[in-house]
Amino acid sequence: MTFDPGTLGHSRSDLAAALKQERKRAGWTQARLAKRCNMSQTKVSNIESGKLTPAMVDVELILEALGAEVPLANEIFLLARSANTEWQDHWASRRRGLDKKQNELARLEAATKEFRFFLLSMITGLLATPDYVRASISDVPGDQSKTIAKKLERQNILLEVAKSFTFVLTEQAVRWPVLPPLAMAMQLDRLVSVSRLPNVRLGIIPLSGHIPERPLNTFTVYDRRLATVETSTGALMLRDRRDVNAYRDDFDRYEGYAVWSEDCRRLLTEWSMIFNRQRQ
Repeated sequence: MTFDPGTLGHSRSDLAAALKQERKRAGWTQARLAKRCNMSQTKVSNIESGKLTPAMVDVELILEALGAEVPLANEIFLLARSANTEWQDHWASRRRGLDKKQNELARLEAATKEFRFFLLSMITGLLATPDYVRASISDVPGDQSKTIAKKLERQNILLEVAKSFTFVLTEQAVRWPVLPPLAMAMQLDRLVSVSRLPNVRLGIIPLSGHIPERPLNTFTVYDRRLATVETSTGALMLRDRRDVNAYRDDFDRYEGYAVWSEDCRRLLTEWSMIFNRQRQ
């Protein structure tokens, strides 16, 4: 299926109308459909009004219950897939203000218990020093002090022991010299410190040995409900369970190539010492 980024996330109303029309064609009430699909009538009503984007499994249950014909069902599945995929481009985020994006991320993180971060080329904000945060948005014009402050404030979530965090970083992500050597050494020391938190697992994939994988993007998986995939111009927000499960499977494979605990901290300390020697 080919997506037009301009239409992603905007198919909810079309999906709602199609499901409502199919229910009426079958001559069913919302109450009957809800009972058949083991849903509440409120949920069915919210789906049909466009207030709630149904998961793919919900759409499958509804269409199966209504006995939808295959050609129509396939069209509705395409609408559901598009409605469960959102494109957030960097330019729109910058126009709204990057501090607004930080508020959105904080709300998402507050609602999540299990985090998986695969970091291909840079260190994520939750792990970053103030200097690294500042450098990561240095290409954005204007005063970014609010954005920096909110990025750093979001790091407090790492202290919430009810949540679990797993970070897998490539060696490239860790060692890419976004900052001068001394500041990079401090950033690596920060990774060592965070790796000791009881609810954090931090692993590094060294650029050595044989790794028969071809990772293309940085991505994050939030519980089992959302995967975000970063590109150079924006991010895809994927809610289809098949997409989320695919990225969870990718993450599980990458975990197997990473080094953890003391082996990981030993690598970070070695690289920090290299940066320290470079400043002399």
